[in-house]
Amino acid sequence: MLYRQILALIMITSSLIGCVGNPRELDSLPTPTFAKPIISAATSPMPNPTFPETSKASLSTGYEFPDLIDPAKRYLFYLHGKIIEDQGVPAISPDYGEYEYEAILEKLSGYGFIVLSEQRSKNTAGAEYARKIQEQVTALLAAGVPAKNITIVGASKGAGIAVFVSHYLQNDEVNYVILAICHPDVVKGFKQDQIYLTGNVLSIYDSSDEYAGSCQELFAYSEGKGISSHDEIVLNIGTGHGILYKPLDQWINPAVDWANINIH
Repeated sequence: MLYRQILALIMITSSLIGCVGNPRELDSLPTPTFAKPIISAATSPMPNPTFPETSKASLSTGYEFPDLIDPAKRYLFYLHGKIIEDQGVPAISPDYGEYEYEAILEKLSGYGFIVLSEQRSKNTAGAEYARKIQEQVTALLAAGVPAKNITIVGASKGAGIAVFVSHYLQNDEVNYVILAICHPDVVKGFKQDQIYLTGNVLSIYDSSDEYAGSCQELFAYSEGKGISSHDEIVLNIGTGHGILYKPLDQWINPAVDWANINIH
């Protein structure tokens, strides 16, 4: 009961900062059973499978899941913070300023990725939304995209969703960058629900972020369960959770390097 009360307090706090979200709202689905994705040897583009629409995004077009999948390309999913759910685009925090969503996508696109992103609906159930991303990644794999050419970058609530995608996929070659998610209470919730990481996972957070912290405990919990490699970068920018709001080189460059680390 005390733990639930603590989590309720976190939910109230997160609604004020407009980005973190309730960490345990991600547990709306039961602990999953897994089916290995079917990986095809296809060498030509394949049609895009049909997925249920999640939101009417205000985001400019150009970041939708492709109608044709080119297995020679590198794909990067960007999962935004909760404030975009709450306010749409543009979203402005009194503490951190504007969440520069499109600028982040444009910068990531400049590194040669096919960047995939959409504005989620308000109060999106994170664990359920993670199933959609899981299906899209599985579609890429089935079209012949190598797992090492797929990277999922999540910010705050988006990072929590990325954790669930990692857990659902059970693929040890997909890359993940999780930004500002591992508050001790969030990690405790993941462990209580037996949610662990798989694949190659990089954690990034700012040392002054009161809403996030180290993912080392979650990394340790995931050892021997499918996590292939992991690392963590602690920034000292001083804006705390605000690092997520801008396309800062301090997190963009390590994220791009992590996506490329297993290419060659």
